[in-house]
Amino acid sequence: MKITICAATTFGLWASSLWAQDSFTPPQGCEGIVTIQHRSCLMTNIWQCEGDAQGEKWLALFVDRGPFSIRKVNENFEWLETYYAFDRRVETMDPDPIDPASIDVLLEDQIDTYDFTTTSNDGTPPERIVGFDRLTGESTEIDNEPLLRTEFAFDIRSPDGSTERQGAGAQFLSERHRLFVLGLAWDPARPDDVTDMSPVEFIYPNEPGFFSAHPKYDCGATISSLNME
Repeated sequence: MKITICAATTFGLWASSLWAQDSFTPPQGCEGIVTIQHRSCLMTNIWQCEGDAQGEKWLALFVDRGPFSIRKVNENFEWLETYYAFDRRVETMDPDPIDPASIDVLLEDQIDTYDFTTTSNDGTPPERIVGFDRLTGESTEIDNEPLLRTEFAFDIRSPDGSTERQGAGAQFLSERHRLFVLGLAWDPARPDDVTDMSPVEFIYPNEPGFFSAHPKYDCGATISSLNME
């Protein structure tokens, strides 16, 4: 499966058709891996597809209105391409990043920096994303899933070098799946305004709720800020 600019409309119709369903079916030729139910009324379905490079996966992030975004990542969790369902925008990572993100480096050195650029099909200027992930040295288990605790911070810069926005937080790394899992996030300018997107359940094939189409935790609460980066 590959999302391209010319396929954006077709893909948008596919994503929109999921909104009223109770379950999610990955595209033909793809196989579901795990569903993660998070706090703050978020859910992630993760799958892999025939024909993709080894280690590449797809992550569909759902909110209460349906799928919010679908992102393709590689084995080092680089954001290869992202589709945003509500405005049908497609974002791709430019080739040859200045400093590629690397889970391998993070596990070996306890910290990994990154510096890459993404380009959108809507004509907006490219965005340069510069930041780091750091292992805290702590681990935990959530719903029997072993996870490493991490910290992160990043700047999003315009082509002229000015900082458009920033983000920071604490999330999790699954060594098993080579994936980052949402946790806490905040704007450094408002560090007390924290969004808790921590995982609650990890659901595998043949378990109830696997590849649901609906988040289930905190969906009646008001989310004051939601940083999806």
